[in-house]
Amino acid sequence: HTPPPKVAHRTFDLPFTSKQKLIPFIACIATKAEILTAMFKNFDPSQDVSTSTQVKASVQRGIKAQIFKSHPSMTDDILDELLPKKPPLVQYKCGPHLMLYCKQKDGGGDEPVFFQHRDGPILPTLKFVNKFPQLEFTKVAVDKGAIPFVLGGANIMCPGLTNEGGEMPPDGEDGPGLAKGDGVVVYAEGKEFPLAVGFMTMSSKDIRKKNKGSGIEVCHFLGDGLWGTDEIQ
Repeated sequence: HTPPPKVAHRTFDLPFTSKQKLIPFIACIATKAEILTAMFKNFDPSQDVSTSTQVKASVQRGIKAQIFKSHPSMTDDILDELLPKKPPLVQYKCGPHLMLYCKQKDGGGDEPVFFQHRDGPILPTLKFVNKFPQLEFTKVAVDKGAIPFVLGGANIMCPGLTNEGGEMPPDGEDGPGLAKGDGVVVYAEGKEFPLAVGFMTMSSKDIRKKNKGSGIEVCHFLGDGLWGTDEIQ
């Protein structure tokens, strides 16, 4: 038998010839395997919402407790005003592991205000955050270079948080400013309004120490399907 021909392996140079030019690129975007599609990137309420139920009073109290844990600057009075007992929240199931919590509107329809993936933190929608700019949600800021990647649904890399223009709560001797799994509202350098919502994939202390890899998983961003949803009928 004639042996199979040897296959020549070719190598390709990166389009960048300078490590210095690579730094801002790597700071904002991960490898293809590391980038996760945001939960609501192609969200369509007419197709992606299945069942809906009114939230029981005991469950709504639990939701408020989780929100307070994620955003300790809020008081019980503020939460009671934002999420009154009546009318109760409406819970929509979006796929097997995603819950969308909505407020019932006076004129009909339900307004998305919070969401939760699996047993992760309960996160606010960007429109809800913008509606109450005086509220202090737990937040971080990314540098300008990260903006186009976040708006494309990419996760936030550590250098985007540690570079000049990035910002996280300070770490203390008793623990990090933000723990792994904490929910955050993401702002950008020089911008007044937030551009994304997500959760920490490592603590702020580890982000500052390691300064590589994904630091925040983006769940919802400006211009995605959830941003384009004013109400669910």
